[in-house]
Parts: sequence; C-alpha cells; structure tokens
Amino acid sequence: MFKKLFDQCVKLAASKFADYSLALLSFIESSFFPVPPDIMIVPMVVAKRERYLKIFLIATFFSALGAFLGYFIGYQFFSEVGVKIFEFYGYENTNFLKDKFQTNDGVFSWLLILFTAAFTPLPFKLVTIFSGFIQFNLILFFFTCLFARGLRFFIVAYFSFKFGSTFSVFLEKKGALWATIIGLIVVILSIIIYLIFKFYV
Repeated sequence: MFKKLFDQCVKLAASKFADYSLALLSFIESSFFPVPPDIMIVPMVVAKRERYLKIFLIATFFSALGAFLGYFIGYQFFSEVGVKIFEFYGYENTNFLKDKFQTNDGVFSWLLILFTAAFTPLPFKLVTIFSGFIQFNLILFFFTCLFARGLRFFIVAYFSFKFGSTFSVFLEKKGALWATIIGLIVVILSIIIYLIFKFYV
C-alpha cells in the first residue's frame, strides 16, 4: 500500500496539478498521511529549479496548517480517532509522550520533541495529535511547526535546486539518516543554549 501511495505522489509531482497536490499532501501528512512531502518537493524542483522557493513555501505553509488538524484531532477526538492513528503507526502506548511533557521542564522538552519530529523522519503527525491532547500552547505549537518544517523543506528544496537529480539519489539512499543527524545537532545546540540561559541569565 505504501509503495502505491509513494508512486502516486511521485506521478503527481510531474502533473499540471503539482502545486495543489503538494499543498494537499503537506497538509494531510501533518495529521495522518504516511507519505512525506519531500518525495514531491525533489522532483518538482529538479523539473523547474527556478521555482524552488515557491515549492518550499507551499510545503511549509500547508504543513504548518495541517498541524492544526492534527492538534484538533488530539484535542477533540483523541480517544476516537487519535488513538487509532497511533495504533496504525505501531504505537499502542501513548504514555511515553505524556511522560516527556510531565517533567519539570515539560514545555521545553515538548518543544524539542515537536521540533525533532517536524524536522526528522520521526512520525510528526503523532506529535501534532498529542500536542492537542495535552493542550500544548497553540502559538508555540504553530511557530515551532512552521520553523522546523520550513527548515527541513528549505534544505530539501535548496539542495534539489543546487544538485538536481544527484541529490534525489542521495536522499533516497541516506536522506533519513542525514535528516536525523542534522535534527539532533540542532536539538543539542538548543539544549546547550537553554541550559546556559537557565543557569547563567
């Protein structure tokens, strides 16, 4: 099933409805859909490199909007819908996320989780849903999603613009690994800045 969805999204990237398809994919991927927007961003940019900024902005804006849908599912329909989505992705126990939020630095910890999920291959949709369930600050939620998703999609769009199909091959083979590494570096730097601010300011 995933292979068919993946192939269909790649086909849509070459269609005259590519922009609308990317917007829709970016929106629904933030709340339940399994295929990431990256698989449309790369071929779209390779085909029309001069449009890489527009493509990046479409993916970022609609992904951040889609995060609101995930938040709403968690806020209003967690037991009915949210839990089913968690189970679909193999997470039957949601307490591991609740424990992260209920630490002494709960808000900051959750911001790191949200950023990491938005930037790396971790299931972003599960974190948007759970953010609604725990009623995380909506403004912080939106701007964190906007920044992290924007950073991720800009990197993908820019390198597709810069290196073309070569980057597509690299992304297919090692993209998840490098996204995770970069995401972890950013998280570590954020923690260091937070600790400096907490203890010395």
